[in-house]
Amino acid sequence: MKKQWIAGTAGVAAAMMMSSAAMAAPITADVVFLVDESGSMSGEHNWLSTMIASLESGLQAEGVGVTDANRYSLVGFGGADSYYSGNHLDPHAHDMGGSDWGSSSDFATATGSLVTTGGTEDGWNALDWAINNLSYRSDAAVNFVLVTDEDRDNTNGALDSSSLLSGLSGLNALLNVVVNNPFSCDGAGSAIGVDSDANGFQADGSGGYTECAGDGIVGNGYGTTETDYVDLALASGGAGWDLNILRSGGANAQSFTKSFIDTKVEEITEQPPVSVPEPGTLALLGLGLSGLAFRRRKA
Repeated sequence: MKKQWIAGTAGVAAAMMMSSAAMAAPITADVVFLVDESGSMSGEHNWLSTMIASLESGLQAEGVGVTDANRYSLVGFGGADSYYSGNHLDPHAHDMGGSDWGSSSDFATATGSLVTTGGTEDGWNALDWAINNLSYRSDAAVNFVLVTDEDRDNTNGALDSSSLLSGLSGLNALLNVVVNNPFSCDGAGSAIGVDSDANGFQADGSGGYTECAGDGIVGNGYGTTETDYVDLALASGGAGWDLNILRSGGANAQSFTKSFIDTKVEEITEQPPVSVPEPGTLALLGLGLSGLAFRRRKA
């Protein structure tokens, strides 16, 4: 069985969010990458180091970060290394010249300090830590990207999806996840990813991509990846992305990067900054993950 996200009450809340964003477009962004530091993640670490310059260029082309510089933070989780005095399961911000935040160039450099020696990865704990321990600017759009190839290893039983959605909503923030989960376009093959409006993105074979508007389908991922991460991202108004298409390399990886960056830029330019009251907040909090409507389909 597969399921497709369709608009319901959650769609009304998302529309309210878009209306607020249109009235108060951000002039700058605070973007946080939450990155798995286990042994299979070296390829994604390298991708982050090269992708970030294109994301920054895309944002500046839309006027975000021109007068007030964009900031990036790199939060690692699940790593184990002597650098961290043993088994480092707790989330941590990688240093950017003595700060938790830096420019896109600082971020690219900081990816070199990511390790690949861990084995217990709790992305929820990393997200909760980042929401509550990093400082965010009131005039910035806040956007989170979680990157992992595992489902959640629960190291913090006190967390639930509602509390995470509440934390995201309090910052007017969206979550995207790059995870081990397939997506497709209804009747038209595999997709790079799917956003909260059920738009799917497909590689075109030459490094670009096409969109299947309203026909994106979420497949069954590794373990509990779908319920752990994809559902949470879609409930926040963000998107889910298939890490395996990035890993396939070549033109498919180019398509992945282009669609990911274009979607991130569009999201951020339409987000309200932290200081803008969010008319959809109460609706989103009340909905939680249970507010998502799914249409069941046979694979």
